Amino acid sequence: MKTSYDIILKPIITEESMTGAMLKKYTFKVAKDANKIEIAKAVEELFKVKVEKVNTINVRGHLRRQGRFEGYTPSWKKAIVTLTEDSKTIEFFDGMM
Repeated sequence: MKTSYDIILKPIITEESMTGAMLKKYTFKVAKDANKIEIAKAVEELFKVKVEKVNTINVRGHLRRQGRFEGYTPSWKKAIVTLTEDSKTIEFFDGMM
């Protein structure tokens, strides 16, 4: 059984994700095998908010070089979580703006 901490790995803090946070859209790096229902339940449990919908994206690894050697960074999964209108905001992201 996976816990909420196993599903939500870390928040993604970029300029684009901070723009979405103003619209109650929060971006997280999540476990590759997590589905939308598990992600929604994990966010609701961790942050005590109401989730309206979840969009997921599989991010491919990028090609990187180290001198004459090259390889790919690991692939990962990103989730964009939209909260309901009557839900409170996530305090962690409020400190970033």
